[in-house]
Amino acid sequence: MASAEAPPAPSGVPAPHRDPRGRFSLPAESSFVARARHRARARLAEWGVDTDTCDTAVLVVSELFTNAVVHTDSESVVCEIRLEPEAVETGGGHVHITVRSQGLARTAADTRPPCEEHGRGLLLVEAVSTAWGIRESVPGRGWTVWARLPLGTGRRDRAPRGGVPC
Repeated sequence: MASAEAPPAPSGVPAPHRDPRGRFSLPAESSFVARARHRARARLAEWGVDTDTCDTAVLVVSELFTNAVVHTDSESVVCEIRLEPEAVETGGGHVHITVRSQGLARTAADTRPPCEEHGRGLLLVEAVSTAWGIRESVPGRGWTVWARLPLGTGRRDRAPRGGVPC
């Protein structure tokens, strides 16, 4: 039986009829970080995004979601992943990731020593992104952190047995 879904475009972007945006909300608990990674990976794989970009985007989702869990008093965290319009139209472009908390900062400024293993998430995000930023979602209540990743032309591996391709 033939599948109703169109194969991914050679550039690794979604077929034009697909909505190049995915959004989900999960409880702001550390046990849900893996689920956030899984949902991000599944959506990017559905779009046919190349493996390298997918892996980088999943890393960014993981870091930003974890920061929202650890550093705010949110009850839930909202994550949105989208392909910017030029990605759909031309095969170029970017993946845009937004993670929004609804809570206030839970801790004071970080005073850990520089050799501490934790606290490197935003440095990783900065290193792999073409741009990133932070703003208040609603003044005095919640933060939105975003990152922009180039849509690559890297490898597109076949799905491992029982898994998603990217």
